[in-house]
Amino acid sequence: MSFRTSNASSGMGVAEHSKSIFLELQRKKVHRYIIFKIDEKKTEVVVEKTGAPGESYDDFTAALPENDCRYAVYDFDYVTEDNCQKSKIFFIAWSPSISRIRAKMLYATSKDRFRHELDGVHYEIQATDPTEMELEMLLKICYYVGIEAGENKKQVLSSSSGNPESLIMPSVDNPI
Repeated sequence: MSFRTSNASSGMGVAEHSKSIFLELQRKKVHRYIIFKIDEKKTEVVVEKTGAPGESYDDFTAALPENDCRYAVYDFDYVTEDNCQKSKIFFIAWSPSISRIRAKMLYATSKDRFRHELDGVHYEIQATDPTEMELEMLLKICYYVGIEAGENKKQVLSSSSGNPESLIMPSVDNPI
């Protein structure tokens, strides 16, 4: 038996399985990412693909279709200059400029309701082009929000999301 919650504005529901897979990513760390799609026949958002914890950000971006819309959640791990392990969950609304107008409209009208169902997402990105969601963009978001929260103004972050990379984040004196 499948239960789903309905979205009054677009008619799209959220499959219970979609929410439970998200909770697995959030609490148990058994997935690095989840890609969701709208199943128009079932009128609900369903899981299309999950990525194992060891998969990289490049694996994630390669799994997104080039010409169709999707929702995605990515669990981004990083280490601060103080050797503090942190993790932030990003919600990504992927809507490539070459996708069908109908798909763009359907995903746009269903996004807020679906996003609301995913309690615990830290940041949201709306991307129409791969450059709008590059790994460096995630690092910048974590960094600048950290500055606003009163964390160190200069941090050395390294991704532990599959492809370890060391990036020196900008300071107030040396912005990107």
